[in-house]
Amino acid sequence: MINSSILLTLFSLFILSCFKQNNSNTPLTEISNNKESLNPDSLEIMEFFTNHHTPKEASESIGTVAEGKLKHGKLIPFYGENYTYFDKDSYLASRAFTHEKIYSIILDSYADLLETHPNRKFFLMELSRKEGGEIFPHRTHQNGLSVDFMMPKLKNGLPCYTLDSLGKSHYLLEFNDQGEYVEDTSIKIDFDLVAEHILSLNKNANKLGYKIQKVIIKVSLKDELFKTSHGQKLKNSSIYIVKSLTPLINNLHDDHYHIDFQKI
Repeated sequence: MINSSILLTLFSLFILSCFKQNNSNTPLTEISNNKESLNPDSLEIMEFFTNHHTPKEASESIGTVAEGKLKHGKLIPFYGENYTYFDKDSYLASRAFTHEKIYSIILDSYADLLETHPNRKFFLMELSRKEGGEIFPHRTHQNGLSVDFMMPKLKNGLPCYTLDSLGKSHYLLEFNDQGEYVEDTSIKIDFDLVAEHILSLNKNANKLGYKIQKVIIKVSLKDELFKTSHGQKLKNSSIYIVKSLTPLINNLHDDHYHIDFQKI
């Protein structure tokens, strides 16, 4: 059997190779209506969004998150008032599509967070391809009902965005069992905000006839998550948080939380 550390190294190499090499990251600023003021990256993103974001027909999720397809997927905006998609290359590679109901759930939850945390910024990670199907190297994300969210972080108790502009490399960050970044333990996951966001996502999903089917997070981080005020509410809710994972999948979910939705 292959050692789990070797598997993790191989998986890391897969992630780094699954997009074209490009070190540019679009800055966290609002897209302007004046195209002349946009940098080339922002202009490319805006044009891609304009050409792809609104299907005429209703979205349809077919099959499962691990073996499925998405018809008429909707492209999430790269920017919002309090969030941004995490990586330009991923976005332009058509990896930010989702079912139209999940699209609304995501944006409604960010609207909730704008009210409770008006000065915080959030980062959305990978969703699905426009037509669904396999989205390497993910095992799921196939039918438009899976979403990855970047862990919000604190440094010495204050919001920290130092690690948030790494793009696809963010998936390779390592946090210890207390949620501290291993290379700088003054940077820590904001677990209360993670729990608040998950609760908001489920609330908004319920309004549209959906619910959170599963939350995947590194299992050893659950104690820190449940210690917080919103974490206690999450623990006492009906939302399912995974209880066990393979070593490889477990180690890859310390920098983000993965959520699968399902229709009620």
